[in-house]
Amino acid sequence: MSSEMLPAIAAFARVAHHASFTRAAAELGVSPSALSQTVRALESRLGVRLLDRTTRRVGITEIGRRFLDDAQPALAALAQAVESVNESRASAAGLLRINLPRVIAEVIVLPHLADFVVAYPDVVVDLHCDNTFVDLVDGGFDAGFRIGESLAQGVVAVPVGGPQRLATFASPGYVARHGTPVDLADLSGHRCTSIRLANDRSLMSWEFLDDGRMVERDTRPAMVSNDGEVLLKAALAGVGIGCHFEALVRDDLAAGRLVPVLEACWPTYAPFHVYYPSRVHMPRKLRVFIDFFRERHAPDATRGSTA
Repeated sequence: MSSEMLPAIAAFARVAHHASFTRAAAELGVSPSALSQTVRALESRLGVRLLDRTTRRVGITEIGRRFLDDAQPALAALAQAVESVNESRASAAGLLRINLPRVIAEVIVLPHLADFVVAYPDVVVDLHCDNTFVDLVDGGFDAGFRIGESLAQGVVAVPVGGPQRLATFASPGYVARHGTPVDLADLSGHRCTSIRLANDRSLMSWEFLDDGRMVERDTRPAMVSNDGEVLLKAALAGVGIGCHFEALVRDDLAAGRLVPVLEACWPTYAPFHVYYPSRVHMPRKLRVFIDFFRERHAPDATRGSTA
């Protein structure tokens, strides 16, 4: 294999990842036309078509997929070699891509992100908020955050912070107009703010503790959204009963802007976990990130942790 094929293979891999010459070119810092010529030259050299191109989309061919699957381990090894060189530097540096739901960003990361940036000014934190579980390697992420119970097999995961309780609540205005449920059966008579799941567009059932057992309850939605922050603001405005992690509504409950509903039935979940593909040659930028946020959310932390 000639030396010029290696960057062409890496370029093809980014086009296949993005399914777009435009997005891949933006990532690589080249023009789409130059990137297209590079991939065409690689196809000509190999004597096969790796990508199907139309005016609307770019798709990978069957042989292109096999070639990419075979090439990915070598590309990953080269990326790790470059990362190992960076590890020899005195300080953590580089782009750190983290995949996480918005709620975890708000509870775990954002309250302490300014301090992290001051401590590690050469690390650029890229937070990609996504409620679906993703493959970190395929997505190009260094790590992700999820609730511990929803983690996939085969990843390294460590807890950040303590157990998280899920709260239900309503505004004083809603309570004044409609009252509050006296038990779980009474909840069906109330209007609620419901979150829509990204994977199948269904509404998420609410979970409660009932005599020590976890049970699910469907709700009668007054409104639906895929954004928890939108639903929280709707509950504050009196649209209906809301459901969110207690850490994010604690101040509103303490100030009386929200009223707890069915508090004796609030369930507790495992801590949030940060997960990553391997312990081997962990990038320094990721190690300092994990250590920093675990320390900030340690049980005896005194810096206002929400854990």
